[in-house]
Amino acid sequence: MTYARVMTVTEPGYPPPWAGRQVIVTLPEHIDVSNAGQVSKSLLGVMNRGATALIADMTATRSCDHAGADALAGAYQRALASGTALLLVVPGPIVRQVLSLTGIDRLVPIYLSLAAALAALAQTPTPGPAGPANTGTDLPRRRPPPPRSWLRGFPPEDHGVDRRTGTAGKDDGGPA
Repeated sequence: MTYARVMTVTEPGYPPPWAGRQVIVTLPEHIDVSNAGQVSKSLLGVMNRGATALIADMTATRSCDHAGADALAGAYQRALASGTALLLVVPGPIVRQVLSLTGIDRLVPIYLSLAAALAALAQTPTPGPAGPANTGTDLPRRRPPPPRSWLRGFPPEDHGVDRRTGTAGKDDGGPA
């Protein structure tokens, strides 16, 4: 399998010459509102040029805010639409926590090392000249988000259920 190591998003002259269909993009140390647009543009640009697999390497990333998570969510949506396998390498616990809070960890496979992500990608069938395109659906996926039953932990008045009767929408005549 041929992998193209793409220059870091913050380096001048990005994007680099294209090589191969599996690409590794190294993301910057800090992803925030000041550079999230550039990160998004870089990831989408690689997918637009026909990558079958994209590994976003966040090994050097120490912080990622909501704008950075939005950039990754946009990349996920494009990967889903284009059939590109998207994998994240996120060894830092702080960045993993941000991705967990935003729900991205339930959508995109996250690996602790680049070696682990490459090993997972190597287990997927590669498209041959006459074979079907690799859609990335063979990659291990995270569980879907939990059902809306998470409301069980909140008081009934928070979601419209009368605790005494167990029915919704009943007015007990008390103060509102």
